[in-house]
Amino acid sequence: MLEDLSQHILDIAENSVNAGATNVLVELREERTNDRLAFIVDDNGRGMDADFLSRVTDPFTTTRTTRRVGMGLPFLKQSAELCGGGMLLRSTVGVGTRLEVTFRLSSVDLPPLGDIPATVMALFMGHPDIHWIYRHVTDQGSFEVTLDEIVSVLGDASLLRSPEVAQWLRAHVRENLEEIGWGGPSLQIV
Repeated sequence: MLEDLSQHILDIAENSVNAGATNVLVELREERTNDRLAFIVDDNGRGMDADFLSRVTDPFTTTRTTRRVGMGLPFLKQSAELCGGGMLLRSTVGVGTRLEVTFRLSSVDLPPLGDIPATVMALFMGHPDIHWIYRHVTDQGSFEVTLDEIVSVLGDASLLRSPEVAQWLRAHVRENLEEIGWGGPSLQIV
């Protein structure tokens, strides 16, 4: 079982890559005034047909060939529902998939947010051929960063393999998230 929301986001975004997506939006919304936390992963991958989509939260439904069970989405759905939220998954073959998961922020069962800056860094640097967009919205403001923007600043995409760039990117995301008041005691940020 994945320990925090950042690991779920990483897993779901990796599924987007494995589904052939070239554009992936990852959005996290902290709405304290509405007592709501939501994250969205929206991609232009190959999508799922209606039959597979109806079974995707069954632990024995998976596209993986390395094991016969897929526990990520079933556990995530259960966690969201325990927190007064839910999971909405829409997909169209040949168009893509959009997953939105919501939680009640004040729930005692809310999983920790985890290390979102490290997740963004891993996605951007691990898949430099994907057009990534990371957006984070709070009641105090919003922050968005794209891989295209980072490559433009670097001037050379091959620099994405540098440990110094990895550290800078993680710090850049963290600093901007702090400016918009991300997290808080209920989210146990790493």
